[in-house]
Amino acid sequence: MMSWMKLDEDLGPDRGDDNFHTDDEENQAHRSCEQYEADTESDIVRAPSRNLSQNSIDVNTNAWPQSYWQSIDMYTSVTPPSLGFLGAASLNSLSTLDKRHSISDSESSTTRLLISQTSSDKEVPPSPSQAAKFSIYSSCASKGSLPELPPPKERCCSFSQAVLNGTNVLCGIGLLTTPYAIKEGGWLSLILLALYGVICCYTGILLKRCLESCPGLRTYPDIGQAAFGSTGRFFLSIILYLELYGACVEFLTMMSDNLASVFPDTQMTLGGIHLDSHHIFGITATLVILPTVWLQNLSLLSYLSVGGVLASILVALCLLWVGVVNQVGFHHRGPALNLSDISVTIGIYGFGFAGHSVFPNIYTSMKEPSQFSAVLITSVTFCFFIYTGVAVFGFLMFGDSIHSQFTLNMPTQFVASKIAVWTTIVNPMTKYALTMTPVALSVEELFPEAWTGSHCVSIFVRTLLVSSTLGVAMSFPFFGSVMALIGSLVAMLVAVVFPCVCYLILLRGRLTKLQIATCILIIIVGVVCSIIGTYSAISRIADQM
Repeated sequence: MMSWMKLDEDLGPDRGDDNFHTDDEENQAHRSCEQYEADTESDIVRAPSRNLSQNSIDVNTNAWPQSYWQSIDMYTSVTPPSLGFLGAASLNSLSTLDKRHSISDSESSTTRLLISQTSSDKEVPPSPSQAAKFSIYSSCASKGSLPELPPPKERCCSFSQAVLNGTNVLCGIGLLTTPYAIKEGGWLSLILLALYGVICCYTGILLKRCLESCPGLRTYPDIGQAAFGSTGRFFLSIILYLELYGACVEFLTMMSDNLASVFPDTQMTLGGIHLDSHHIFGITATLVILPTVWLQNLSLLSYLSVGGVLASILVALCLLWVGVVNQVGFHHRGPALNLSDISVTIGIYGFGFAGHSVFPNIYTSMKEPSQFSAVLITSVTFCFFIYTGVAVFGFLMFGDSIHSQFTLNMPTQFVASKIAVWTTIVNPMTKYALTMTPVALSVEELFPEAWTGSHCVSIFVRTLLVSSTLGVAMSFPFFGSVMALIGSLVAMLVAVVFPCVCYLILLRGRLTKLQIATCILIIIVGVVCSIIGTYSAISRIADQM
């Protein structure tokens, strides 16, 4: 054990995925597992202070949420699409999978995921990752809680595919708000953008090390459970689902705002209630999106959503085209620093780099997990440059008149402006269902077991969730301020604070003083920024109302 800990310290931050593939370490982990079998099983889940150097962890397969890994894994799907509603074939495949990989009734509540490998030549047992995949999935499938999710995928993503997935997660609707962030914080606020990029890249690597510390860990909630027990899993899951729910609200606001800019004079009176263009197109966008949320197989949308990277690039090029070719020009200037409103900028930049809920899934889907750090660096670097470019060009073009979505400032008579606006309208249609599905599945898990798997219950839950996002979007139609609130209150915790806290707990005793000091400093920065940004965003929303 001491020799392995010494090796871990020597490798430091750059150690790869092959840390726990040597025979000595596997045998040592196996001995630790056997010794740990004698202890009380309940202590493993409850006590966050357990000795993690034993490389063992119990994953409570009945712990909420069970569906997180598979539902979030759709974000990392780069396989050919298929589309269909729940049918006999999918049910039969689930039944077959359940028969092959289900565990006994006496052990169905808790699946022990440990590193162990025999040297038998007769049969090669499944790897721990494969055991984790099928045991968790079969437990959920046997209860009917995951009827529409595909079977677990093997490691299949190449480096380029992983970079595409990572970039697609990071480079989203936050791109539209970066010029507005300069207006609020000044030109020097771009330093904050670079700082958040570096911090979020580092904390993403910390999540990788947390996953490597215990082979049973596969998702962000798993890391929370390993660090803080079931309470940590529950709390972290709530935060992650709030982030996804907030993104869905922003999708509807963005679609209604841009449709209203295309058809500004649209209005109607219904039952004595006057509806302006924002309300009409908000309701219209919801009705268009709702059937996609009802789909039982979202693999087609998952495949199409990868085009989000191309959509972001296209919108950025359209902005540049309007400025250069259509001769709008880059004439505006602004203050170097605006301290009075820079707190809003904090939340916007925090939102732009918050993809940590998906990072563990990207890591576990890679053929070469040791390349995950390079994937993160590449994805974050690309996003930083496109964020910076759009922020600089957008503010130089429109100055202090910039809206929270720069597409609303683009002159409507230009073809490039029309392309940018309609791309912004259409792109969320492929992402809304993928973003809402994890939230819907987590809610469906809370229903009685007799209702689980009912298509009617599923439609009811999803319709209710979509309707609630419409209500929130119509009540708070402030795209930039709501994004700042989500970035400060939720994304800052998920992307900055929790990775460092979990890392300090899961790898305690194996970290250098520099690593500990760095994590503590990042935690302090994250907490302070979260408090300041949240207060500022709430105040801004209250003033706008």
